[in-house]
Amino acid sequence: MYSIDIQGLTKRFEDKTAVDELTLTINAGELFGLLGPNGAGKTVTIKTLCGILKPTSGTANVNGFDVIKDTEELHKIIGLCPQEPAYYSYLTGRENIEIFGAFQGVPTKVLKERTTQLIDAVGLGADADRRAGKYSGGMIRRVSLAMALIHDPAVAFLDEPTVAMDPQSRHATWDIIRDLKKRGKTVILTSHYIEEVEALADRVGIIDHGKLIALGTPAELKQKHGAANLEEVFITMTGRKIREES
Repeated sequence: MYSIDIQGLTKRFEDKTAVDELTLTINAGELFGLLGPNGAGKTVTIKTLCGILKPTSGTANVNGFDVIKDTEELHKIIGLCPQEPAYYSYLTGRENIEIFGAFQGVPTKVLKERTTQLIDAVGLGADADRRAGKYSGGMIRRVSLAMALIHDPAVAFLDEPTVAMDPQSRHATWDIIRDLKKRGKTVILTSHYIEEVEALADRVGIIDHGKLIALGTPAELKQKHGAANLEEVFITMTGRKIREES
């Protein structure tokens, strides 16, 4: 059963085609890594799948919900940890998580329990009751991840979730992502840390200039390209490192 079914998805802006006839299916319960250089179309793809951007053409369904027609139902079953976190700087980390859970309709008792669990899981315990405006970039990422998961979504879109995190927090986040998979969630992960995707993902898709240029398990891609690791595959396919501007 496909959790995500994308057929010919295209998103054009005035000066650029960000996603170019993308066709891709992702299985239910799959941890899928989406790689590409800066500007390749990763974030636009995710925003389109979350119903934030309207596609120019093509279709996409997430757990059976059309990303154009069924946005209200779609938003109930997805969680998004965006590349640019949205939060209230004047609220504490705990309050940000709780208010987002309330927006999603999580019952008050359950919300308190889940918030505490996620605060512990992301390693925010000592700082949870400080104003978020005083947080470092890595701490904001941890709050953003907790906000994305507070309503226990069936599908989680994690767009650069470990940027600015210290190594300990990164590995804690890896544990959270692995737990999502164990519980049968579908996870779409983008990261500038290619070794992160190689360690976590069941399959990987590489996009460049809005087009899907490689697809397979990390082992399949390494074998196909005679590469020692996924970063070598990436450079071979795109001709550039992931942090370079497109």
